[in-house]
Parts: sequence; C-alpha cells; structure tokens
Amino acid sequence: MTLAIDGWFAIDDDGTTHLIGTTCLTCGTVAFPPQRGLCRNPRCEGDETAATRLPRRGRIWSYTDACYPPPEPYVAARPYRPVTLAAVELDGAGLVVLGQVKDLTVDDLAVGMELELVNGPLADGPLMWMWGRAS
Repeated sequence: MTLAIDGWFAIDDDGTTHLIGTTCLTCGTVAFPPQRGLCRNPRCEGDETAATRLPRRGRIWSYTDACYPPPEPYVAARPYRPVTLAAVELDGAGLVVLGQVKDLTVDDLAVGMELELVNGPLADGPLMWMWGRAS
C-alpha cells in the first residue's frame, strides 16, 4: 500500500482512514497538515507539538468539480474524468480540510452535508484521503 503523502494520513488494517494533525503542547492549537516547530497560533510561543488523529467526520463548507486536468507534473487519468472536491470543516477541530470526493458528484452535495473520511487511489495509483458519504 503506497500512500500519496507520507505522514499526513494513515489507513488502519480495517481500512479506516485518519488524518494526522499536530497539537501544540503549550496552547492546544490543532494544525493540519502536521507541523513541527513553532505553533501556528500567533499568540503562542510554544514550539513543541504532538501528533494527533483528527476527527473523521465533518460538514461541507464548500465544493466544486475540477473539469480540467491538472498541469504537469501531476498525473491525470486518461481519458480525464472530472473529479469532485470538497472543503470539509472537521467536527470539533476548527479546521477545514480540502480533499477529493469519492463516488459522489456536485449534484449529490450540499453545503452543510455530513461527509466521512475514506480513501481511494489517485490516477497514478497511490492512495489518498478522500471524502465519502457518511455512514
């Protein structure tokens, strides 16, 4: 199993997907993607973080479809099929995370709709976190 981005998400043996963020040990600010070093909170001088699994569910903040293939060096499927993207506000984390939507189109989505983290292959094969219908 090859992950598209090492260290940003994990897939458990049962297929459950988790985003990996970091929490500032001084103020508790949560960051994604994971970050080492200085806290992202401008009012905090903390410089130590701990890895944390982020909530797997959230609500759509915004969404769109990508009707054109990405430019090189990105690999697009041939023939290119538009993909749906959603920005999802993670439950209780105060973060919005962008990701491809799996098995849903823009016609299936609405702002405020609940989605759940899943995974799927990118056009060139590696697995990536994606958003799917909440179970």
